[in-house]
Amino acid sequence: MLTSVDTDLLRVLADPLRLRIVTLLAKETLCSTHLIEETGARQTNLSNHLKVLREAGVVETEPCGRFTYYRLKPDVIASLAGRFADLAETARATADNNVKRSCP
Repeated sequence: MLTSVDTDLLRVLADPLRLRIVTLLAKETLCSTHLIEETGARQTNLSNHLKVLREAGVVETEPCGRFTYYRLKPDVIASLAGRFADLAETARATADNNVKRSCP
């Protein structure tokens, strides 16, 4: 079953730019300069989206000189994926057993 934390995370990941950032960070750790180049987003817009992702616990930061690198936290994504896998399994079992509620 999806929790309110899961639905909050889904809202965070539903934004196309944030999903693009997460997809890029799944492949490598990047600084904001790299993310601007890859996404074409403006610095302020990108910073706002990174803040949302940090606050949601999806990414973590690593200072490196005058740059800040961003890294995806795979356990957060894996946990959400696991919830969806459980949901899919429940739906399969329901469909296989033809479970339905009778109408009043």
